[in-house]
Amino acid sequence: MTATETMMPPSAVRPVTWRSDAVLGLAGALLALCLHAAAGFPTLIAGHDDNDSLLRLVEIRDLMAGQGWFDLHQYRMGLPGGFVMHWSRLVDAPIAALILAGTAVTGSSAAGETFALLVWPTLLMAAALTFIARIARAVGGSFALLPALTIGGAALHFGGNFAPGDIDHHNIQLTLTLTAMAALIIGRGYISGISAGTACALMLAVGMETLPYVAVTGLTVSGVYLLGGRAEAIKATGFGLGFAAAAATAFVMTVPFGEWFAAQCDAYSIPQFSIALVCGLGLAAVATALPHGRSMARPGALLALATLIAVLVVTPFPQCLAGPYAGLDPRLQQYWLNEVSEAQPFWSVISNDWVKGVRYYVTPVLGLMVLRYRLRRHNTPEQWMLAVFLAAACAVSLWQVRGATFALPIAAIALAAWVGDWRQRAASASDRSTMLRLALVWLVSLDIVWGAVANAASVAMTKAASEPAASAQGTCNRTTDYAALAAGSPTTVLAISNLGAPILAFTRHRVLAGPYHRNIAGNLFALDAFMGTSEQARAMIRDSRIGMIAICRGNGETALLAGWAPTGFLAAFINGHEPDWLEKLPQAAGQPLEIYRVRP
Repeated sequence: MTATETMMPPSAVRPVTWRSDAVLGLAGALLALCLHAAAGFPTLIAGHDDNDSLLRLVEIRDLMAGQGWFDLHQYRMGLPGGFVMHWSRLVDAPIAALILAGTAVTGSSAAGETFALLVWPTLLMAAALTFIARIARAVGGSFALLPALTIGGAALHFGGNFAPGDIDHHNIQLTLTLTAMAALIIGRGYISGISAGTACALMLAVGMETLPYVAVTGLTVSGVYLLGGRAEAIKATGFGLGFAAAAATAFVMTVPFGEWFAAQCDAYSIPQFSIALVCGLGLAAVATALPHGRSMARPGALLALATLIAVLVVTPFPQCLAGPYAGLDPRLQQYWLNEVSEAQPFWSVISNDWVKGVRYYVTPVLGLMVLRYRLRRHNTPEQWMLAVFLAAACAVSLWQVRGATFALPIAAIALAAWVGDWRQRAASASDRSTMLRLALVWLVSLDIVWGAVANAASVAMTKAASEPAASAQGTCNRTTDYAALAAGSPTTVLAISNLGAPILAFTRHRVLAGPYHRNIAGNLFALDAFMGTSEQARAMIRDSRIGMIAICRGNGETALLAGWAPTGFLAAFINGHEPDWLEKLPQAAGQPLEIYRVRP
């Protein structure tokens, strides 16, 4: 694009109704569902290699079986008595409702679960795609609609968080973030402010991963109010009231009365609620008292509110400044957390898997570059707010790669506006050069193109095209892998942490290890048993009355533990030195999960 080229400003084309965009969003989500169906629903068959979704399903089953609403214990994982999970019932409830509805219609609880596993991520994807389309219209006009649906739909589909079976909290967190963005960028008045504030409160209640986006939303609302007039003051008032009211409602609904004053840094509790209440009510009070003009009273009032919030964070809850994993055992930090793929920083991703780095980081950076250019041409509040959210998502993804879950769809909005600009040019000047540039812009805006190119380059450099990729079956992620284990009488199973959630979901057994930072005792037990000597493992297994051991040689965690402790029990085991106090159960051909019964 050159400085002399002109284009119609985004404001020249009015956005259409929410209903029309919602229809398009639903159509895109249904198309993605059809693609999954054409592939045979592999994410349902393989459990999507998603421990969180499987454990969420277990948690929902426990709730439907009578476990208390406020009781978040996972009794079948860890040492006897289990441990308390940090997830929110606000996610469990709608999925449980879908299961009940599906069961009522089909007469089968299994069919009801399948119904929910299909419908829940599809509905969330439809909502997320609707918000992407709405924001793209506001930023890039009607020419950005088709690119938004295409680029945004591809980012959501290939990102994997909206696939059938994905019922963890990442997809709803992204959807709520897009909800807040759409309300701020497009909406006007109290209702849009209340909607954004409510979405932010729900984001906090669902999980602490979205704390940066809640903070960015609040700062954006405050900044727009500081620089704006009465209309912006009204929106800020609505945001503050919605944030405070929804935060209070979520607190009462999810925190039992006896724990109202117990601080939990990794879950929604009194620190997060009290700060949200002060932020919301304080902003609403300032915006209501000072609705006019740009006098020094506004920045002074906001500065006083920010000071009060800082004191509230530092004084009563200083322990939460260290982060949710500050108290994690050093061994779990070394042997578990440092190996969690979604928690890796940018430099680790680039050094260990540069193909993934290209897939996750190129299009968000390109989106920032596009927004920088567009802001020079059309300096609008909508584009500034989009740029702030995208910059925040990129910053989070540099810290932990899980931030790419947000950065890619948000970048798709900016890239859709860019493609829309070139579509508008092509509509008025359809020469060959313009059409070629339009095609190029389309290609570079799709993150799957960058991923495919990087993967092809990696294969060419390593000459590994003939090497077969690891299958889901080999890593013990298929439901059928656990059929033999499920047939046994309920007992305690010793297995690596990656097998913890599948064993709970597919069998009646209990397990010791699972990839959750609150399961400290159970995970340490499994580490000590697998990395210690065979005799140490035998004593631990006998004293804890463990009935079975499950081994999956193809799972990456097995190789890691054996490599870290080459003289340990697990390493000796997979090298063929099976102790005589274990009895191997019959294993069907092609089944990767090996099951051993502990002899009396």
